[in-house]
Formats: sequence, structure tokens, C-alpha cells
Amino acid sequence: MWGEIADFPHTLEYVQVGPWRTRVLTVGAGEQTLVLLNGTSGHIEAWTHNIRALAQNYKVIGYDYPGHGFSTLAEADLEIPDYEEHLLALLDVLGLDRVHLLGESLGGWIAIKFAAHHPDRLQTIVLSAPGGRMVGPISMDRVSPVSRKAVEDPSYENVKARLQVVIHNPEQITDELVEVRRAVYSRPGFITSMEHIMALQVPDIRARNQVTKEDYAAIPVPALLVWTDHEPTGGVATGETLAAAIPDGEFALIRNAAHWPQWEDPRTFNEKALDFLSRKA
Repeated sequence: MWGEIADFPHTLEYVQVGPWRTRVLTVGAGEQTLVLLNGTSGHIEAWTHNIRALAQNYKVIGYDYPGHGFSTLAEADLEIPDYEEHLLALLDVLGLDRVHLLGESLGGWIAIKFAAHHPDRLQTIVLSAPGGRMVGPISMDRVSPVSRKAVEDPSYENVKARLQVVIHNPEQITDELVEVRRAVYSRPGFITSMEHIMALQVPDIRARNQVTKEDYAAIPVPALLVWTDHEPTGGVATGETLAAAIPDGEFALIRNAAHWPQWEDPRTFNEKALDFLSRKA
């Protein structure tokens, strides 16, 4: 991460957003702002291979959600409205009027719901393997136990196993990525925070927060949906169907990737995202 942005103007700071001490990274000085939204139990470093390319023409902001990364840990369950409320307040604290959202997994879920409730604050959204649908028990059963094991015992092997859930080729999992996540998972109190983060995997809680096809059909801003050929929640046809439901939607497929296309094939991801933004911004 830091090798990617060391020669770029950037700030890493903690911003108070309501009760949440929020870690925020700002890179670049473009007139338009891109806000990066991470996946479940993720952190800013998930965008290591994207920030430099995006910051050539945009101001890029990455942040750790409540309960995530190095922000204030959670003491109660976190649902999608909590993430939306925090994002809205963060934009206000940073003095940002309208932004682009780039969300992966949980971040895409948040972006879809945020767009419906606050369209006046957005220009576009990029959804990278967005979550939020009601998926089969096999998908859920694969993620939850591995995540809990990694938090309860954040050894190198356990954390790497957690990352292998989202990254198709294990050779792409760098030591730095593992060590950053080990540091996050080793924070005192993170086991409890993880329980509150994982609330969205509980069927009844997930159901009341879910993203439906109707939500995709109601997205009020231009949207790019990035999917992969090894996405664990559905095949290529699933991604194509979701993208087709968006009124001003586009679809991009990244091959040889699973749930982290922004990491697994950053060159293609960056090209697709920047092309979309250049036409829709």
C-alpha cells in the first residue's frame, strides 16, 4: 500500500464521525471525489492496487467502517442503515457534496442502499461483486466459520485461509495483506466487534437488510457492476442479470478472479472503472 502512494500527496488521519473514531486515507487532489467502500471485516488496504491509478485524476478517499479496520470497534450489531448513517455523516464532516462510490462486496451493498436514500449526494456508483442478496447456505457456511477462526486465532495460516475465500489464486495473497489483517484481527476487542459485523449473516437480519432485484432496478445514478467468473455467490449469468436490471447500468466481467476483482486483476478493474467514470462523471 504505502509503496504505491508514497510519492503521492496523501493524508492518513482519524476523523470523529458521531461516536466513531474513523480512519480515513485521502490520496490525490482531483476536482471529483471517489469514496472506496470495503467488504465485510475489511479495511482501506483492500484497495492497495487501485488507489494510485484512481488518484491520477480524482481525489480518492478510503476509510474503515465502524467496527472494522482501525476505526472504533463495535459494541452492538451493525446493519446496513448504520453503515449508511456513518457514510452520510462522514461526507458531511469532510465537506463533500456529491461523490462517486466504489464498493466491493459489503461496500456494494451499502452503495446500492445509499444511492436509493441519498441520490443527491452521488454522481455514480461502481459495484464490485456486490453483496446483500439472499444466497444459499453453502455460501454462508463457507465464510462465517473461516472468519471466526481467523479472528479467534489470527495466525498467518488462519488469516490467509480467510483471504482465500475471496481471492481465487492464493499466490496473489501477499504477506503484507496478511500481516495488515492480522494486526486488525489482533486488536483487543475485535472478537466482539466481529460478532457484531457478522450480524448481517444471520438469516433474519440479512433478510430485512437484503438487496433485491427491485433495489437494482431502482438505482437512480449511473452504475457499473463488476463481476467475475469465480464469484462464489453466483455465476456470470447472475451478474449479467443484476446489471441489466439497473436503469443506467453497465456490466464488466473479470476472469480468473473470485470475490476481489479489484485486487485479483487490478489493471483490468482500473481500466473499466476509469473508462466508466470518464463517460458518466
